[in-house]
Amino acid sequence: MLSTAINRLRVISLIEALSYLILLGIAMPLKYIGGEPLAVRIVGMAHGVLFCLFCCALLHAMLVQKWSLKPPFWIFAASLVPFAPLWVERWLKKQSPAPSTPNQPAA
Repeated sequence: MLSTAINRLRVISLIEALSYLILLGIAMPLKYIGGEPLAVRIVGMAHGVLFCLFCCALLHAMLVQKWSLKPPFWIFAASLVPFAPLWVERWLKKQSPAPSTPNQPAA
């Protein structure tokens, strides 16, 4: 699953998107409604690390795939919008090479 740059980007993108949703949907309400700022510190730090990892994976995929600046720009922009990485993941799945199967000898 993680053997290609695109597949690594797909996985990291989804994990980063999930951390963003947890930050916005759980940690922020806990801070501002529940008065618990520790949730934002913990989830925010994890999200920040994952976002940096996502940016590195995006750069790596861009170099390996020899993309122009347009696809990485839109992938990066989508990472800033909640739920948008789900559509990016579908597009990346189409860009990912199909897994090769070894030739089976004729029976």
